[in-house]
Amino acid sequence: MDGAIFGFEYAEPLGKEDFDQILYHTQLSVGVINTYMRYLYDKLMGPRGLEQRFSFLNPMKTNLTEMIRKPDEVRTYVVERFMADTDREKLFFLPFNTGDGGHWLLVAINPFKEIVYYLDSLHNDWTTYPAMKTIVDTIIQTVRAQRKIQVPKRKANNITWNRVECPRQRNNIDCGYYTLRFMKETLLMDRTDIPSDYFDEYRCAYYSKDQLDEIKEELCQFIIELQVL
Repeated sequence: MDGAIFGFEYAEPLGKEDFDQILYHTQLSVGVINTYMRYLYDKLMGPRGLEQRFSFLNPMKTNLTEMIRKPDEVRTYVVERFMADTDREKLFFLPFNTGDGGHWLLVAINPFKEIVYYLDSLHNDWTTYPAMKTIVDTIIQTVRAQRKIQVPKRKANNITWNRVECPRQRNNIDCGYYTLRFMKETLLMDRTDIPSDYFDEYRCAYYSKDQLDEIKEELCQFIIELQVL
């Protein structure tokens, strides 16, 4: 993983169980999620120059388990990512996992405008994960302080959270695929704002089998191209 993708360079391990998840359509691991994010970076963001408007946060460092056990490390990592781009508006994608192989959802953060977009294919809201919201709010407030932005005391906590009416999954395993499609479609729209009723071009009640298979095909082709098999 090139350092530009997540802010640090490292080797992402992929094993047989990761390939089985793609082939047999089961719950996706963080390794598969990260590999698809590299696919988006290499094949979509780079060729279209979108890295100036979008960035990724590594879910391995920002899942619920890490937020509860190591909140200071999570804050340090995310603040450093945000502070590296304070001269322009940017949307950061955080695929959030509820821990221990749990549910995937997308948190998209615009620290410049202090707006958080919450896309959950189960149609829950952020109150389901209060620890996550607390950490994200604290990070945005820290970035605000480091940028020396003055905010009246009564507005200090005025960070906007928008729950997006995104497509809804119909089983208990598709959340990872939905999260990946949310990121891909936002990049294709090249918008740092996500409408509350989602993008007109991609609005639907749920994703079809073909739409989910498209993600798997892209993953398989990319893994073969990387020659990791």
